[in-house]
Amino acid sequence: MTPTAGDVAPDFEALYCDGETFRARTLADALDGGAVVVFSGFVFNAINENWYKRYARAGWADFDVPVLLVARDGPYAVNAFLRDIDSPFAAFADVEGAAADAYGLLEARDGMAGVRTARRAAFVLDGDREVRHAWVADDWISPVPREEIEAAVADL
Repeated sequence: MTPTAGDVAPDFEALYCDGETFRARTLADALDGGAVVVFSGFVFNAINENWYKRYARAGWADFDVPVLLVARDGPYAVNAFLRDIDSPFAAFADVEGAAADAYGLLEARDGMAGVRTARRAAFVLDGDREVRHAWVADDWISPVPREEIEAAVADL
C-alpha cells in the first residue's frame, strides 16, 4: 500500500548511486534528518531531465535533507544520468523494482511488454521515515507539486 502522511515509509535496500560509484545502501542509512524521495520510471527521458534540472534550479540541493531519486534502471545508467545532467542529487537504482513495489507504486507500462515501473511520486520523510508529505501522480507527466514539497521540507 502506498504510504500517506503519518505513516512510516518502508525501508528498502538498493544500489545507491552518487554519479560516480554505487554501493548497496538502505534508505534508512541515506536519511540525514529526513529526505525527499522521488520515484520515477527510467532515468533517461526528457521528463526526468527536466524535473531534476528544475529541482536544482529551485535550490533543492540546499535543503537540510537529501533529495533521493529512485529509478528502475541499473547503477551504470543511473550514474550516467546523474553525470549527464550534472545533478547535485544522489539516486537509488531500483533494478528489480522492489523499492517501488514496497511503496505500492509499481505499475505495468502500456506498450512495454510486461515492464513495470514506479508511478511518479514524491515523499518527504523525517529522520524516522515518517511521511510528512506524499504525492502520487495520476499520470506519467504531471509536474511534482514543488511548493508543497518545499513547505513540507521547511517544516521538518
